[in-house]
Amino acid sequence: MHVKIIETTLIVPSTPPFNDDHVLSLSHLDNDPNLRVSFRYVRAYHNTNPSAPSSNPRHVISAALSASLVHYYPLASTLRSRPDNRFELFCSNGQGVPLIFASSDATLDSVSYLDDPAADFVEQLVPDPNPDEAMVDPCLLQVTVFECGGFTLGAAINHLLCDGMGATQFFNAVAELARGATWVSVEPVWERAGLLGPRDPPRIGAPVLHECLSLERGFSPYGQAKMVGPVARECFHVRDECLERFKSELLEQSGLSFTTFEALGAFIWRAKIKALKLPSNEKVTFAYSINVRKLVSPPLPAGHWGNGCVAMYVKLSAKDLTEKPIWAVAEQIKKSKSNTTDEYVRSFIDFQELHYEEGITAGKEVSGFTDWRHLRHSTVDFGWGGPVTVLPLSRNLLGSVEPCFFLPPSSSASEGKKDGFRVLVNLRESAISAFREEMEKFSSNEFGLP
Repeated sequence: MHVKIIETTLIVPSTPPFNDDHVLSLSHLDNDPNLRVSFRYVRAYHNTNPSAPSSNPRHVISAALSASLVHYYPLASTLRSRPDNRFELFCSNGQGVPLIFASSDATLDSVSYLDDPAADFVEQLVPDPNPDEAMVDPCLLQVTVFECGGFTLGAAINHLLCDGMGATQFFNAVAELARGATWVSVEPVWERAGLLGPRDPPRIGAPVLHECLSLERGFSPYGQAKMVGPVARECFHVRDECLERFKSELLEQSGLSFTTFEALGAFIWRAKIKALKLPSNEKVTFAYSINVRKLVSPPLPAGHWGNGCVAMYVKLSAKDLTEKPIWAVAEQIKKSKSNTTDEYVRSFIDFQELHYEEGITAGKEVSGFTDWRHLRHSTVDFGWGGPVTVLPLSRNLLGSVEPCFFLPPSSSASEGKKDGFRVLVNLRESAISAFREEMEKFSSNEFGLP
């Protein structure tokens, strides 16, 4: 498959959203050092009538994006560093979001609707800014039209501006306007520093933060990529029947009921560490994020579209992780959720306030996990229906250079009942073969339980 870049257009707000240049402050959650990355992903769409003048995704999305930037103009602004090494947004009229237009000589069907994340061509569908470019243009988009008339929308959004839920809120606004709405149904709210700022004086009332986080000045969580070496990306299908049998066996052994995220997360974490063959005394970390929008007191307003999640951690030695019963590992993940209180969130923010310049780190062997099954991707409908595939391409997340994503079932372009869901794993090439064997055992109901 060949992707040809046609042109790049700067999309500016359809009407000026403000009169004077100004600066917007980010929250302490936005400024988390682990978020100094662009998260990249692509959505694929059918287009059943590409010859209709009103069915040109280039024109439809351009116009809707321009209208939506009246409300979401910070995405067209420029990030810059402050004297305290945190970041802020500089907003000036005339700024816009670069929108790349491209074409492909393939059909979506011929590339399995992007269901294979290992294929090299998927990288051509999403902008890939370097760190400096991601500061100047924190939001970069690409529309690629395929031979069949279907298209993809690739996005690279600086994580300092928003998380997955915030980005989905923005794309839903673009989609509403594309379908003919004259106003966005959820008006965005900025007020970040006030809603998620430190207490006065800051204090750490959640001891778990000291247990899971350490300080190392100058440490870059994603600088580990050079030491890790080449990383492979692969999708695994998890069938409902296997998953339910696995959870039933854990219940029988432990008397505890586990969610899919807790149970399967424990299995995959263990499988990754076994495949890596790390020293037994090596500390390894399971990192995930919790949505705190309704958890904090008072709850964040519905229009808040900044980072509204905090990182949670489980830390074990490689020996404990691989030798403990899997249910005991799942129990550790379950127990970590009990820490998610308003006090934990406020302590997390205060920890950032007190130790930001000292270099906050969760360690080197961090396995980042995130669940994309409920992010409402299917609602992002520009007039052609929801996406048939949503595929994340980010390799840096939650301080991990080998993240794992729980995704909706394989392409909705295929007919029939959806069985289970997909797990997208990033893992260094030297370990992917051994990890694949562990996942094959899972598919055969061989869970490695004592």
